[in-house]
Amino acid sequence: MAHIVNDEMVKLKRGGPLHNVSTRHAALQGGTTTLMDCLVGLRYLADSRNLVQGQAILEYEQAFARLIGVRHAYSFAHGRVGLYGLLRALGVGPGDEVLLHVPTNIVVPNAIRYTGAQPVYIDCHLGTYNMDLEQAKRYITPRTKVIVLQHTFGVPADLNAVLALAHEYRLEVIEDCVHALGATYAGRPVGSSGRAAFFSSEHTKTISTTMGGMVVTDDPDVARRMEAFQGSCAWPSASLVARYVLKLVLLHALTQPHVHHYWRVLYDLIGQRHPLPRPTDDVEVRGERPANYERRLSNAQAALGLRQLRRLDRNVAHRRAIAEIYREKLSAAGFDVPRPPATAEPAFVRYPVWVEDRTATLRRASQYAKLGTWFTSVLEEAVTPECGDYVIGSCPRAEAAAEHLVNLPTHPLVTPEHAAAIVAAIMVPS
Repeated sequence: MAHIVNDEMVKLKRGGPLHNVSTRHAALQGGTTTLMDCLVGLRYLADSRNLVQGQAILEYEQAFARLIGVRHAYSFAHGRVGLYGLLRALGVGPGDEVLLHVPTNIVVPNAIRYTGAQPVYIDCHLGTYNMDLEQAKRYITPRTKVIVLQHTFGVPADLNAVLALAHEYRLEVIEDCVHALGATYAGRPVGSSGRAAFFSSEHTKTISTTMGGMVVTDDPDVARRMEAFQGSCAWPSASLVARYVLKLVLLHALTQPHVHHYWRVLYDLIGQRHPLPRPTDDVEVRGERPANYERRLSNAQAALGLRQLRRLDRNVAHRRAIAEIYREKLSAAGFDVPRPPATAEPAFVRYPVWVEDRTATLRRASQYAKLGTWFTSVLEEAVTPECGDYVIGSCPRAEAAAEHLVNLPTHPLVTPEHAAAIVAAIMVPS
């Protein structure tokens, strides 16, 4: 792989304009919330009458549906719960097969397995880390019912090709948009092309309600079933909602670039011993189903999500601008960077880069940012991929990606100077 010594690298080594970037350390996530969001969250804590239930839920759902360009949206505690409800709404059950690609998170095949259906894993293309449709076609059987189509890292999959394949074999398409809020394909928002779609607002995603998910659909039958499913889900406890809101406030403070470098050291030392809610239950990482799986989104979280939806255009525009810095400089240096479909406009929740030595790359960039490692496994967060019924060796490109990918931050707190410093650190030979 070629390496180019560019102006940014020279400035970095000489202590020029990039020299002080390390004093403002970019977190991997952040920037989607504001101080006013935090104050609104604290107001809900101070007057808890509308903490769990309230009007903000409906307003958030209606705004989300308008944003995607569909008629119906339903909120849940997690995106995975929405996927599970969608699969049930489409009649998926024991004996059925659902195609999905790797790399992905263990919670996606878990939702399939909880219905009694079998996940069928498809390898990815290394240009987009999205589904290899030629392989998918070979894996279709009479038992195949649904394609779960992930837009990985916010890079839209080739929806025209997927929908044509689904039409040919009479399959349903569920768009997995957890990384891709704000992305478009052929001028349409992702999430508006399949039978239905689901999104995530977990704190590492494009907007944050600490945890949360949304299902969208234009299909009245699916909408009717999703409404019934949502109504059957339990409300979160007030104490859990309070912890979600407090976590959002704390993460807002601690992901500010001038303090992040210091608190990150402490956070890593604490490890899993902190009291904040975790994204994935210990049961789920083993492929098992937690007792409190089917839950709704709270009113306070919906209010915070609604505020961030109103700023989504600026959020996504910033991510695209930072991603363009990464693309231009890294591609010129010979690095493999994403190659979206020509009609797609990505909304990079993170920017994936293939590196030969991930450990060395993470170390070199550490003084400017903690880079992400989505995905270190074909089934991220799983104790082992076998927990999700994955067969080692069946998707070799995804397994190779799990050894070589790093993810660069794109959120609104990442400045062009941060981006240039991160690129320069990555491009220094090991």
